[in-house]
Amino acid sequence: QLQASGGGLVQAGASLNLACVASKIRGSDIDVMGWYRQAPGMRRELVTTITIDGGTYYADSVKGRFTISRNMAATTTYLQMNSLKPEDTGLYYCNLRSRLDSRTYWGQGTLVTVSS
Repeated sequence: QLQASGGGLVQAGASLNLACVASKIRGSDIDVMGWYRQAPGMRRELVTTITIDGGTYYADSVKGRFTISRNMAATTTYLQMNSLKPEDTGLYYCNLRSRLDSRTYWGQGTLVTVSS
């Protein structure tokens, strides 16, 4: 089970920190965790991922502004979003891929709205 939180309404240039907590799974059983977002009328897009060994990936649109991290247990991932832009607006979803069954699990979205 994944629980995302931290969304909100902010002005352009502000920061937000999202969190995604994975329950009923050990950190060592998570292959990768990631954040996706979906703007109104748009497809869901990959924002960032972090692998079990700490490797990260960022979409070009967020490089230098967003940072993904995780807790020591590797069951919670955080998305620090700085210098937010109106185009960052969307529903942010977290997911994970399990090493146990190779399935991908999704949490509910948390809404981020950036006003200009």
